[in-house]
Amino acid sequence: MVNRPAARPVREGPLTVAELVQQGRLAGVRMSGASGRDAEVRSVRIVDRTSVLDTLEPHTAVVLTGRVAAAGWTVEMALRKAWEHAAACVVVTGGTGRPGSEGALAERLGVPLLVIDEDALDAAVRIASAVARPDAGRTALVAQAARALADTEPHAGRVLSALHAVLPATTVALIGPTGELLAGRRAALSAPGGALTVRVEVPDGAGGSLGALVSRSGSRVVGWEETVRDVLRLAVAPLTAWCAVRRLDDERTGHRAALLLRRLLEADAGAVDGDEPGQDTAGTGSGENEQAEAAALGWPSRGPLVGYALRPVAGWDGPDPGPALRAVWGSVGPGGPLVAYGRCWVAWQSVAPVEGVDPLEAATRQLADALTAAAPYLPVAGGVAGTAASLSALGPVLTDACAAAGVAAAGEPGSVVRGDRMGAAQLLSAVPAEMLRGPAEVVLAPLLAADRDGTLLRTLAVVLDAGAAPTAAAEVLGVHRNTVAARLERIRALGFDPDDASQRLALHLACRVLLRDRGAAS
Repeated sequence: MVNRPAARPVREGPLTVAELVQQGRLAGVRMSGASGRDAEVRSVRIVDRTSVLDTLEPHTAVVLTGRVAAAGWTVEMALRKAWEHAAACVVVTGGTGRPGSEGALAERLGVPLLVIDEDALDAAVRIASAVARPDAGRTALVAQAARALADTEPHAGRVLSALHAVLPATTVALIGPTGELLAGRRAALSAPGGALTVRVEVPDGAGGSLGALVSRSGSRVVGWEETVRDVLRLAVAPLTAWCAVRRLDDERTGHRAALLLRRLLEADAGAVDGDEPGQDTAGTGSGENEQAEAAALGWPSRGPLVGYALRPVAGWDGPDPGPALRAVWGSVGPGGPLVAYGRCWVAWQSVAPVEGVDPLEAATRQLADALTAAAPYLPVAGGVAGTAASLSALGPVLTDACAAAGVAAAGEPGSVVRGDRMGAAQLLSAVPAEMLRGPAEVVLAPLLAADRDGTLLRTLAVVLDAGAAPTAAAEVLGVHRNTVAARLERIRALGFDPDDASQRLALHLACRVLLRDRGAAS
């Protein structure tokens, strides 16, 4: 037996003026006197003589025709009579209604004046149909939205445009997981007090979240919230499809870029003495083809070149971060392409040489700023290396940057390590952890047995990083110097002395290996 979701109860009750406007039943309608928009519409009265105005019933939509609609003073009379008899609204065609004085009177009286761009008698028929079947109008609006979205190309901007076309007096925005605007109108994100807001989550088609559709409407009539929610739900499928298409295109582009970079570096590495970098030694010209493709993609090629490498921090178990990294890099990165390269994503940038200025220092600051901006999206660390004289010499620079990123990834998100300032850590990043884990556990066995929360291991590592200086280690650990001294006493009691030169290297390497495995390096 198939379990079907329970049907949402049909909203019962008379149509309101606001719904009459919002459902798009009247062509080009403009409303004055919006304070009366929640008035119920129970009947329609066509008025072609002023004498009829004295016989109006409450909750009536008064449709003016003929001479009554021809002059401004008769429209104002109709508004006053509608107020006296508690009519719902007054409807007049745009060719005869002058929204200046008539609109001002409608605002003072709180009687909606609907100025339309169609024949008054046709409008009366439409209103009567809507009054007879209130829910039919709501269903028709949802159906109109479905048709509009079906005819819309899966694209975030076009989908949002379709939503705005079918949802009168409503602003809609597509926001990302952290609240950033992806498409639509920013006004939907700053709803004033009393505004109706609706939120519908949008999956990305790969088990994650693309974000959410958020709408803001000045109307709070009964049933409008559910109508808006139903329409927004119709947009979820095309937005998810758009996300999937973009992801597929991005993956294809990423694979092509990674292949090109690998071919380019292999071609240059294979050049023999006397060959020009990028020249195919077999005479096929393939190296020149790679150089031409790189130039066509706008890849930096003129040295000096600084290399960057990005890598998720240790413990990351989310989906492939490549698409998100490329998107974030395009907006906050220092520059250059971002290409998959081994276990990292690399980029490079031409820098102008300045006498007395270290280009890696500026590059490190730029990368740190970029990773800080990327932190809300992905927990990433990075490495910087360089410089390379040309694109043909970029391979070793990228290798160094990846090694630095591997060291940085064992630390906190946003960490940046320079490739020329690593020492033993650089060697460790190039060695598979499983080769050193066993020996490291043997070396530190007494400490590991006594260290329940990892405090002693981290303290020992930081002290060794700081050259056995307790004060410097205390600053890194964020504790008092006496706390570090007390921990060192416990560590020495277990047989480990960071001041002993014969132990220091083995202890330092063992701490690095184990902290890297735990994803909490010093």
